[in-house]
Amino acid sequence: MHNRKLLLVPGIALGCFLTLYVAFLRPGYFSDPRFLGGLVFLQLLAGILLRYREMFFPALIVVFLLAGTAMPAHDIWTSTRWVILAAGALVGFAMWLRNHHLPIGVFHVIAFGCVLTALVSATVSAYPGVALLKGASLLLLFFYGASGARLALIGREEKFLPGLLLGCDILVYASAIAYFVLHVELFGNRNSLGVVMGVVALPFLLWGLLLSENRSVRLRRFAALLLCQVLLLCSYERAGIVAALVSSTMLCVGLKRYRLFFTGLALASLAAPMVVAFVPLPAATRSDDGSLTSRFVYKGKREAGILASRKTVWEKTLSSLHEHPWFGTGFGTSGTAYDKTQQVDNFSSSGQLTREHGNSYLEIVEWVGLLGVAPFATLLLLVAINIARVFVWMRRTGTLFSPAVPLAVFLAGALVHAGFEDWLFAVGYHTCVVFWTFAFLLRDFVPAKAVTPVRYFCATHRSPVSDNHLGVAANAQ
Repeated sequence: MHNRKLLLVPGIALGCFLTLYVAFLRPGYFSDPRFLGGLVFLQLLAGILLRYREMFFPALIVVFLLAGTAMPAHDIWTSTRWVILAAGALVGFAMWLRNHHLPIGVFHVIAFGCVLTALVSATVSAYPGVALLKGASLLLLFFYGASGARLALIGREEKFLPGLLLGCDILVYASAIAYFVLHVELFGNRNSLGVVMGVVALPFLLWGLLLSENRSVRLRRFAALLLCQVLLLCSYERAGIVAALVSSTMLCVGLKRYRLFFTGLALASLAAPMVVAFVPLPAATRSDDGSLTSRFVYKGKREAGILASRKTVWEKTLSSLHEHPWFGTGFGTSGTAYDKTQQVDNFSSSGQLTREHGNSYLEIVEWVGLLGVAPFATLLLLVAINIARVFVWMRRTGTLFSPAVPLAVFLAGALVHAGFEDWLFAVGYHTCVVFWTFAFLLRDFVPAKAVTPVRYFCATHRSPVSDNHLGVAANAQ
């Protein structure tokens, strides 16, 4: 509270000064809709930053989601997301400096080694300005993950996690209304729908269902989970379906909830024929016979093979890597024959400067080369090790009420999905922001041998539950 007052007084004084300055010397600005909209946005941003721990993460995710949807004013959200991310990273870092209980470990050092590599790669890019901006966006994301995101969750689990589950509920219900009632492609295409439902929403909703003890909450989350499953099948996004299967398997096997796992498979088996019967498959060919295998395995293109949509882009990436093996093409850019003057438009890079890779891991190798990929590979290996440690701990203890459980389950499915889509290091994409935010958080909740048991509040009914809280102090290395 004292910190907020210290920020509030100079903020009000500066706001009054700027208002008087514009009113007397630039009165025409008050008739400009863009100026008035910017003024309202700055006021909202100031209010969010004053309640940083409670409000910033939801605001960040909402803005990035809006930037990735087909909602009106898409260009505004595309520009706004960078302002939000920059403000959150700077304010979060300033707050972290005053909280010495959040240590920096090997994970964070390697992460910023990745940022340094990305910035250096801009020197070899055909589009150095764009590569530098994309490297700077990665820096902002990692700054936020290492500082502000940790402040938002650590010590606030009993408030953060229920809010996260409620956000997933709202996201699924809103998506169902958009696709089934309004017939609007809310996320622009079916692949993005599969990412949001299969990679992000489903693992958290499944964990929330297991966590629910109140009957009405359990029914609401079951309905949301069922809708999420149907939306995922409607997307025909195979990578999203596989990611959901991986995260669900990890959660149910780790907690030894085998009956729930097979129940979920049975429900999916019942829903899949209904989806095939009523939801058309985009871009299907004549070889599509309407069977489950044709739709969900070959996506209506049996004659082309299972990996028809990925084989070509993988070959192009390998060809580019062969041409630029050691230093790559520059972070966030690919070597193209387009005019280099067409680089940045409205804070977002032109689609002509990059291309689809179909694999996040091949993508980063192409961007930074074989010499620069080492810190990225090490960082991903540390994430995988943290996930494995949580899984082993889940099998041994059967504990459900730890923040490490949903974070690890989500990250496991996301790592699998990244092998078929190229969003893992695309900072402008909402799932990339969620992934790295939770990857930094998981590091602080990975189980350690010597952890002091504390009283932890269950996310559903607020009654105290004895749990092995995986705190930061136990992981200070």
